[in-house]
Amino acid sequence: MANLLYLSDRNFSSEVLQSAQPTLVDFYADWCGPCRAIAPIIEEIAHELAGRLKVAKLDVDQNQEIALQYGVQSIPTLILFKNGREVERWIGYMSKSKLLSKIEPHLR
Repeated sequence: MANLLYLSDRNFSSEVLQSAQPTLVDFYADWCGPCRAIAPIIEEIAHELAGRLKVAKLDVDQNQEIALQYGVQSIPTLILFKNGREVERWIGYMSKSKLLSKIEPHLR
């Protein structure tokens, strides 16, 4: 999906920490069932909030450095960054409405 960015250890800083927009990062793995279940919700949010929220995915198996740096031990882990800092963290599957209710306050 065009509004979804795929991150790596190399572009994480420039795309997330230096982003002018709040950025939601989905730490996931292809083999993870709950990660696959939440993926369509992440894609919908990326589309619906385009221009207000940057949405990105980071494969923890291929980018272990960033996952370790942020202490990601369970997946999916969703971290919301704003002004280069982590402002919220959610672990596990959640509904679209619940996730949106947690993101919206940070977009004002």
